[in-house]
Amino acid sequence: MSKASELREQNDEQLGFSLKETQKEFFQLQFKAVTEKLDTPSRKKELRREIARIKTIQNERLAAVESSDS
Repeated sequence: MSKASELREQNDEQLGFSLKETQKEFFQLQFKAVTEKLDTPSRKKELRREIARIKTIQNERLAAVESSDS
């Protein structure tokens, strides 16, 4: 799991890639949870939080760009 400070150091392209990979892993984990018992059920919670962190950073950057355009 990445810390917010580590995520903030990434550029927009890397952040988008991280989001895509994390969402993919979360989807696979959800699918696995339905079909069989998970070894680490807490991993779903960790992934959800990481997705939220990434989206928050993306929204902050978008807001900064929009405010500088005004």
